[in-house]
Amino acid sequence: MYTKYYGFNEKPFTLTPNPRFIYLSNNHKEAIAHLLYGINNHYGFIELTGEVGTGKTTVLRTILSQHNYRSALIFNPFLTQIELLRSINTEFGLNSESKYTNDLLDELNSFLLQENERGITVVLVIDEAQNLSPEILEQLRLISNLETENDKLIQIVLAGQPELSALLDLPELRQLKQRISVRYRLQSMSMDETRSYIRHRMVIAGETGGVMFSRTALTLIHLYSRGLPRLINNLCDRVLLIGYGDGQRYISFSIVIRAISEILSTGKWKRYYILLAGTITLILICVALILTSNYAGSDWFGSMISGTQINKSSRNIK
Repeated sequence: MYTKYYGFNEKPFTLTPNPRFIYLSNNHKEAIAHLLYGINNHYGFIELTGEVGTGKTTVLRTILSQHNYRSALIFNPFLTQIELLRSINTEFGLNSESKYTNDLLDELNSFLLQENERGITVVLVIDEAQNLSPEILEQLRLISNLETENDKLIQIVLAGQPELSALLDLPELRQLKQRISVRYRLQSMSMDETRSYIRHRMVIAGETGGVMFSRTALTLIHLYSRGLPRLINNLCDRVLLIGYGDGQRYISFSIVIRAISEILSTGKWKRYYILLAGTITLILICVALILTSNYAGSDWFGSMISGTQINKSSRNIK
């Protein structure tokens, strides 16, 4: 709707992952480095955690798309043990019709041995792993037992929200936890990274100068989103829609406030929004006053010092 008005070729802030729009912050790059280290050294188990919307899926897709791994992704954690094995075999293109665990494991083991002989690294990614039951996690530990004398045949990446770490602390999962050699906690983006992220997505979408965000608007977007890419996308999409409706190419602080109001305006969020908007507005006004008065304040302080020195000199002369 607003793409032509702002000069975009496509919407810059969609919620669906698009490889062309990938922006890697320093934190994302560190996460990728940790995961590659664990996978390439065949450590067996790797743990990636992060809050909702921090970009875990982006990190995983980046790794799997840029490296010659044989990979399988499991996005549904609510599976029985037999359903998990069937899903894994299906993802690898193997026979998954058997009703027996041993048959499915034998099929998987033969496949892993063949890939190992070819020098191919096999990676299994379990997303939303914080929702796995202890029984399923124990099944994954047994799968990791498929190995040669010198090498792990399959690298298993457990990706999930911070609750995953608490789940792995359960006493019955201590054997699995001991096998996780590489762990990384994905953090949100900084203020500067949020600005760069917004600019990056607009450039990829074909931005030609048809829209501009004020500094206070960008600050508020970061404060609201806490540097989480998913929240940034959701808010910026609403901001551009409001700007288009008002015929505004300059995205101001007030437009962002309205966008937040619309996002949080349902039922239980109304009181939270009023408190949030009022608090953020007060903080930004105070910051602006401090910054604008900083220079004047330093001059006043300097004048006071100079005046004091002159008075002292006068008293000395007398």
